Amino acid sequence: MTGPATSGVDLSRLRELNSLSIVRALRSHPPSTVTELSQRTGLSRPAVDVIAQGLVAGGWAGVLEPGANSAVGRPARRYQFRAGAGFVIGVDVGVHKILALLADLDGTIVHSVRQAVAADAEPAARLAVLDTVLDTCLAEAGKSAADIWAVTGAVTGAVDASGRTSFSSPLPGWKSVNLATHLDARFDCPILIENDCKLAALAERWKGAASDADDIVYLLAGLRIGAGLIIDGVLRRGFGGAAGEIGALKQVRWLDAPAHLQNCPGIPSTVGPDDAAAWVFTAARDGDRAARAAVRRYVKDLAIGAAALVLALDPQVVIFGGGFSRSADLVLDPLRQELERLCLRMPEVRASTLGADSVALGALKLSLNEVDERLFSAGLSAPVAPRRR
Repeated sequence: MTGPATSGVDLSRLRELNSLSIVRALRSHPPSTVTELSQRTGLSRPAVDVIAQGLVAGGWAGVLEPGANSAVGRPARRYQFRAGAGFVIGVDVGVHKILALLADLDGTIVHSVRQAVAADAEPAARLAVLDTVLDTCLAEAGKSAADIWAVTGAVTGAVDASGRTSFSSPLPGWKSVNLATHLDARFDCPILIENDCKLAALAERWKGAASDADDIVYLLAGLRIGAGLIIDGVLRRGFGGAAGEIGALKQVRWLDAPAHLQNCPGIPSTVGPDDAAAWVFTAARDGDRAARAAVRRYVKDLAIGAAALVLALDPQVVIFGGGFSRSADLVLDPLRQELERLCLRMPEVRASTLGADSVALGALKLSLNEVDERLFSAGLSAPVAPRRR
């Protein structure tokens, strides 16, 4: 007995799903032939050929024509995802800087703009710098707001469901700021706001030292210490967005740890508080006993919170990131020793490879994830920027 005939609507949906499967296969691979796409998707070669040509006509794919110098026969044409169909932005609204990265849909950075901002800047002044950075980034890249498919803003402090740092923030007056609303006025695409530590963890798994791991504790180490958590390959926010904010517990000693560096004996009076840690690390590297002692005390306090997270989550790897990761040569060995003493099972401890760009890179990745979610759940349409729901 045969089943009911497939309706036109079902056939249309099947074509859409098959097209999406081809786009997926193109997104994550180099330019591919019809045969390669057929093997990757399980679709027949004739079906892939028709779909690929339709994706080219629809603006989702491009064709790399074979060269004419092949010694044996004519090589097959290759198809590639048209990453320039749209663009995303990741912007790090930090304490001392604002950094914007603009990338295509493959995550290739097209342009970046960085501008310093005073640590004590009021919200209006910080937002004005943000606007200048975004305007400059778009203009110098030759793009407009209409070309942007998603924007993610990274901020310090735990981010709640509304995208605000209503719990705490080291930025003066920032708890009153609604960054999503501010960006909504500039862009008509999806806007996401996330904590900087969480985004740095996402970046390390995407392009950094944790690309081979699914269970990660990321330590953002600087004059402020924070953590980002990835478990089973998923960025963990917690029920209210405060996952990883273990430094709020005074007994963990993260709040006071940077003071060991800032108050180190021997720091010249000409060195300001923001530069004291860099001076101490340099002096410690040169063998200064007081500086080495200050670094040891800092690492001991850092290890308390790191050990608590390791014991709770049992990660594969701990990433030492943030501004102090430039001095990982002084920190990693004593940090390993402390964790071995405190933990039941010792994870790998690695230094960040992304440096000061990690937060903005994580913001880019979250924007790309948002594009993928909309692309592969809502179906294919003309390659234009998605609008807010």
